Amino acid sequence: MYRKTLLRAILLVSLALPAFADKYIVRLYPSASVTALTSQFASYGVSVTSTIAGAGGRLCVVNVPDNSLQSFVLQALRSSSLVQAIEHDDAVGLPVKRAASPNSHPTLPTIVNPRSYQSYFGSLAWTPYLDQTAASIIRNKDAHRVASGRGVIADIDTGVDPFHPALSGAITGGYDFTRNTWGGYETVDLNQDTTPILDQDTTPILDNDTTIVLNQDTTPILDQDTTPIIDSRLPAAFGHGTMVAGMIHLVAPTAKIMPLKAFDANGGATLSQIVAAIYWGVDHGANVINMSFSMPQNSPELAAAIAYATANNVICVASVGNEGQNILTYPAAYAGVIGVASTTNIDTRSAFSNYGRDALIGAPGEAVVLPYPRNHYAVAWGTSFSAPQVAGAISLILDVSPMIGVNNATKAITQAAPIFGGQLGSGRLDLVKALSWADNH
Repeated sequence: MYRKTLLRAILLVSLALPAFADKYIVRLYPSASVTALTSQFASYGVSVTSTIAGAGGRLCVVNVPDNSLQSFVLQALRSSSLVQAIEHDDAVGLPVKRAASPNSHPTLPTIVNPRSYQSYFGSLAWTPYLDQTAASIIRNKDAHRVASGRGVIADIDTGVDPFHPALSGAITGGYDFTRNTWGGYETVDLNQDTTPILDQDTTPILDNDTTIVLNQDTTPILDQDTTPIIDSRLPAAFGHGTMVAGMIHLVAPTAKIMPLKAFDANGGATLSQIVAAIYWGVDHGANVINMSFSMPQNSPELAAAIAYATANNVICVASVGNEGQNILTYPAAYAGVIGVASTTNIDTRSAFSNYGRDALIGAPGEAVVLPYPRNHYAVAWGTSFSAPQVAGAISLILDVSPMIGVNNATKAITQAAPIFGGQLGSGRLDLVKALSWADNH
């Protein structure tokens, strides 16, 4: 009795001291409740910060004081009759940098006057974006003779600029998990008076025709006609979501894009925000989920969210990462997820692209031209921009075969152009082959 009283006294004194808190994702047993959890652990300094909708009321995020008794409190949580599982709410980052040498970049394509625009399925888009090499490689125009996209593609990223002319009419209602509000727009991360230039720990470059040039590296790409503007610096990942959405729209122009803003403008998110975004997307009508990010560690709750999506016939696509290694990354490595690597414009594996077991297919990811916030365009490298081509391809497949299902849609995607070596699964994305298979099965 004395020992218990002493331990409780030590605990109360410890909790009274200033301390930071670590966040954990807690899965409750079906018979338990958040209210019961709060009541049981209030004296430990544990507080529930949020619940994750769509998980049957069984998932919540809790603060656990980061002090000398944290291990004791965590053990108490794990031992509770209310708690089925607990895992740390890890930080997840977007791949705004990569390890490959800048010398591995292909030659930057000639950028023509961005005042050259075309009508594109109801939007107004810059010609070099529509006619870029990547679109030709995957046979985008040929595919649009058969299909132009169906359903809703959820994009878990930094949000989208819904006012970009190239994306006009393509954006549907989303959610901002960084602010817990409807929307999903990345432009809210900026002061509206800020000059929209990109900074990835480099000198930002803006040419005199308002074309932003971006890579996923620390070396800026210079054009002899560019004029550097360095009076304002943007967060590292600002624009990432709009660029990814632009690639989705290029491939599936009549699909709707649901922005799910789980990442802030610096490219940071928490595991719980991503898990919440998956459940939210499934429950709000997404047919496809694009995830242009990767993490090295397995997460039971991320796996459970992916399984929930697959069980509800939602097809998940993820990039495999930019470390240039044969390693597993998540969520690409989970069953039911289509992992996408990056290929060059000559159908080889990009030097920066991961490869191996979780790479089901590749798609062009070098020098791709993409919309950037506030009516700009960017040139970018990375598996982040390969994955949305496959997400768009799934939407095209749903256009010709709405009831195809997750397994057959995946089989259709694997009807690819061969790439010898490189360990990129079935090869490089070929929209025409994929649509032809889907139309006949």
